Amino acid sequence: MAPIAKVSRDMSRHVWPRACVVGWPIAHSRSPLIHSYWLKSLGIDGSYDRVAAPPLEFAAFVEGIGKGGLIGANVTIPHKEAAFAACDWVTAHAADLGAVNTLWRDNGKLCGDNTDVAGFLANLDEQAPRWRERVHCAIVLGAGGAARAIMRGLISSGVERIIIVNRTFDRADRLALQFGGATRAAPWSALPRLLANADLLVNTSSLGMVDQPALEIDLAPLNARAIVADIVYIPLETPLLAAARLRDLCVVEGLGMLLHQAAPGFERWFGVRPIVTQELRALIEEDIRRSGEGKK
Repeated sequence: MAPIAKVSRDMSRHVWPRACVVGWPIAHSRSPLIHSYWLKSLGIDGSYDRVAAPPLEFAAFVEGIGKGGLIGANVTIPHKEAAFAACDWVTAHAADLGAVNTLWRDNGKLCGDNTDVAGFLANLDEQAPRWRERVHCAIVLGAGGAARAIMRGLISSGVERIIIVNRTFDRADRLALQFGGATRAAPWSALPRLLANADLLVNTSSLGMVDQPALEIDLAPLNARAIVADIVYIPLETPLLAAARLRDLCVVEGLGMLLHQAAPGFERWFGVRPIVTQELRALIEEDIRRSGEGKK
């Protein structure tokens, strides 16, 4: 693995190390709030901003990494695959997923990582301790890039069976074939029957997100020890999680994944591993509520 970048400041030019999140659009991103909190709490001179870059301008943005104090960047929609293609070196997770969400330079080479897997697993570890001991069968809703990351995390954690359920069955089937093993696809109509044997249900789709259709599932078939996770964090409590709480099921909300996936990038750029604290979580929750998105 490429070494952690070392933070330095050119005192003669007063250039502070800076990182950013790049995407299109990007105004909604909470990453600056997260990283700015860590910079302040750890007493590190540096900054973290948003950069709006349409697809045709992404290559030019990448060229600027490593120059003028820009030590790295997070990458979000729609640039993750383009970032992967631009890299000279990527981590095993990024190579496996074909997507990069963290960029930096090492000896002139553009390097990339994908921290979604680590963020998802760290969030599960925090909110559902010892989940690995009780999860043998998992159902993953959705068949996009997020589903790939969640599936890789579950497989690496030893989950024996993973069933991908998507409204477009062919997409789920293609994804299942890519992973092989005990992974298989199932049509949406089979979901009520499949829930009876599931220990973990994960929503990786946009259903339930603000301005998206609701994810309407009857959770009655789930056993009382099942875990329900949603990677959607706007609203803070999705209809899926609200339904799970009514059944007193173990709930894993999506905001934690956002917070935990940010930590490896911060360490990469600024040389210190930050901690996801309740104070940070409360800060982001308040910002989401203040924007009017958290309760929709």
